[in-house]
Amino acid sequence: MKGTSILRFIFWAALLVGGFFIGTAWKDNFNQQIAPQMSADDGNPRNVSEPTLAKTTAMPPGLNESEKATIRLFENSAPSVAFITTSQLRQDYWTSNVMEIPQGSGSGFVWDKEGHVITNYHVIQGADKAQVTLADRTTWDATLVGAAPEKDLAVLKITAPKSVLRPIPVGSSDNLLVGQSVLAIGNPFGLDQTLTTGIISALGREIKSVSGIPIRDVIQSDAAINPGNSGGPLLNSSGELIGVNTAIYSPSGASAGIGFSIPVDVVKWAVPDLIKYGKINRPALGIELANAQTTQRLGLRGALITHVIAGSAAEKAGLQPTFRDRSGRIRLGDAIIGINGEKVDSGNDLILILEKYKIGDNVKVTLLRDDKEQDVTVKLEGSK
Repeated sequence: MKGTSILRFIFWAALLVGGFFIGTAWKDNFNQQIAPQMSADDGNPRNVSEPTLAKTTAMPPGLNESEKATIRLFENSAPSVAFITTSQLRQDYWTSNVMEIPQGSGSGFVWDKEGHVITNYHVIQGADKAQVTLADRTTWDATLVGAAPEKDLAVLKITAPKSVLRPIPVGSSDNLLVGQSVLAIGNPFGLDQTLTTGIISALGREIKSVSGIPIRDVIQSDAAINPGNSGGPLLNSSGELIGVNTAIYSPSGASAGIGFSIPVDVVKWAVPDLIKYGKINRPALGIELANAQTTQRLGLRGALITHVIAGSAAEKAGLQPTFRDRSGRIRLGDAIIGINGEKVDSGNDLILILEKYKIGDNVKVTLLRDDKEQDVTVKLEGSK
């Protein structure tokens, strides 16, 4: 009896121990099967990198790729465009108080992080004060750094912090084609941050500047340009500056589908001089010329010299001015009819041809003196 009880105790003990080990093994197997699934379902999978999401502007459904590209271009370019307002100071006749009278408005764009803003000369012409409003709605008093009426360009400067200045990407205008897409951003009629689109409809146009000197190789486009757009950027489809909107052709004063822009290659050439010297420091001969009407009335061709500046390159080269002799008769001076073989028909031709050269260059000047042609070499100097 006693032996039976011992055997029964050993049996139940063995059964309990076996059950314990079987249960432990089953639990471990369960955990090995379920743990990966639990790990994936809890939102924190192990050894799996988070996907990188592209930072894109949320677009409403239904837009095609062309529309999306235009929207992104505007969003990237608009922070570079500025709204310019000008005013004149007037003194009251009775009280002697000085009043500020609004004069006009226009557009411009940020050129660099130093606070230089480019616009048209005619936007600030005659103004006593100018203010620049950036895309973030902050307004800054502006000072005039330099102006080139003959190119209808002006450079203003504001003291805004660099963090709010977004210089515009600058492209090129020497490889433009008729038919390519263009976009204009400006402030027509005071409505800021306005986008218009179109195509280049012609190249190589010529318009007259405020100073009367032609601006050549002007871009013609059909992007709507209205009063207030002047000075704003003309962009290509990559968002690069290719021109400065300057004029419209319209009998009514509103856009008629033809707008003109100063090519960016002229801007890139002129702006550094305007910042450094306050004007375009173009190469010069050191002469003064007769106006076109006088030259035509005398039946002459070329650019007639009326005065040679003392000590100038022209004087050193022996160029002769027009003068009146002791008997009162006018003695015609030299008429310049060519520069390095390039024909000169007028004073404007001479000015524009000399822009192709640098100060210090030697050029062959073809003269008409006493009805005979002759060549002289002149070393170009800076304009006075």
